[in-house]
Amino acid sequence: MVDSVEKRVQQALEDIRPQIQMDGGDVELVAVEGSTVKVRLVGHCACCPMSQITLKNGIQAHIQAVVPEIQNVEAV
Repeated sequence: MVDSVEKRVQQALEDIRPQIQMDGGDVELVAVEGSTVKVRLVGHCACCPMSQITLKNGIQAHIQAVVPEIQNVEAV
């Protein structure tokens, strides 16, 4: 059985969560809408000036490597 896109995205987030938590932050899955994933950055990530770099170069890149049908990751 093939896992749903949402389950694969959640697993991808679990994979990278330890690195994010090492800096005092975290990421929560809010929704998967078509080819867009919406996440909430919490902890230090919520107010970090580097959060957009973390979002695009870290979180989005990893999710796209695991779930290629995802085209965009947005913070909400």
